[in-house]
Amino acid sequence: MTPTFKDLIALVPQVPEWRVDWPALWSLWPEFTALDTCPQDPVHHGEGDVGTHTRMVVKALVSDAKWRALPDNDRSMLFWAACLHDIGKPTTTQHEDDGRITSRGHSRIGANIARFLLWQVGAPFVWREALCGIILHHQLPFWLIERPDPRRLAIQTSWTCRPDLLCLHAHADALGRICDDQQAIIENVDLARLVFEEAGCLSAPFTFANDESRVAYFERDDRDPHFAAFEDFRCHVTVMSGLPGAGKDTWLAHHHPDLPVVSLDAIRAELNASATGNQGYVVHAAYDRAKDHLRARRDFAWNATNITAQVRSKVLRLLRDYGANIRIVYLEPAPNTLLRQNADRAAVVPQKVILKMAERLEPPTLSEAHKVDYVINGNRFV
Repeated sequence: MTPTFKDLIALVPQVPEWRVDWPALWSLWPEFTALDTCPQDPVHHGEGDVGTHTRMVVKALVSDAKWRALPDNDRSMLFWAACLHDIGKPTTTQHEDDGRITSRGHSRIGANIARFLLWQVGAPFVWREALCGIILHHQLPFWLIERPDPRRLAIQTSWTCRPDLLCLHAHADALGRICDDQQAIIENVDLARLVFEEAGCLSAPFTFANDESRVAYFERDDRDPHFAAFEDFRCHVTVMSGLPGAGKDTWLAHHHPDLPVVSLDAIRAELNASATGNQGYVVHAAYDRAKDHLRARRDFAWNATNITAQVRSKVLRLLRDYGANIRIVYLEPAPNTLLRQNADRAAVVPQKVILKMAERLEPPTLSEAHKVDYVINGNRFV
């Protein structure tokens, strides 16, 4: 039986016992049982497999008075972040030639896996994305202080993750292991917290002078975070983002019926091109049309799935080069709604393909654009 979000909340330890129901928790998803057979490098994890480490981290977190004192929403989010923080290790673990065990990229993969699982159970979007931000950056406090420019990295991180909660998780992550350098790791976490605090972004995103200052800071290493960038945009571009069937065409038709649209689906139809074949000439045609609008300083919309930051970055770079003000509109219906809407489309995308795409989904953040509108289950917020 598929769990629900209520099932997850019911498993968050509560006063006065603060008891973790391990059998119930571990039975939710097969991804948990896979942790018990996933090895780790004994240099960093003398406790053994990932399942053992995860249990130790969760126990350390639940025993922490700071976690217990958090508001319910933050406490439940951080509990499940601890449960899921290494969920990406089974798919990334490698035995190296020198005998070491590595799991490079497990934070990013783990965030994607957690997002997919939590989307299926109906977790609230803001709660889910806060949790995924913790997973994505969960190793950062271990080494932040050792980076050439820790303040810059701290400011950037504050826009995709809440640093004080990140450090609280990292402290539990450090305690939940057996290694010779455990005390050094804990000290690094404490120093990372100081970096966030001194940068003015410990419990909230760093405050930029305006939207352009923020976007420019994320794309250029030499930007002063306090510099107030001049905002003089040549045009305004709306970039749609969402899985097939999310309702991007419908949203544009309803909210901007007169706005010119560069649509990859429409271009494929014009060129009689397959959605699964070589997309090079389709994208080239789309870029040519976008450039025509940009040169004419004409507002328009770019309509494609744009479900990962890497894919979005290509079109966003083009728009930035032409001095456009960029607004991303991200649509995310509930799974059943998405699949039903896809089935009602003229060009139906196979369900397996959509679910595979959902496993790689990375909603946009304000590190990418001047504005991001989220339309979640039909409700819009920014």
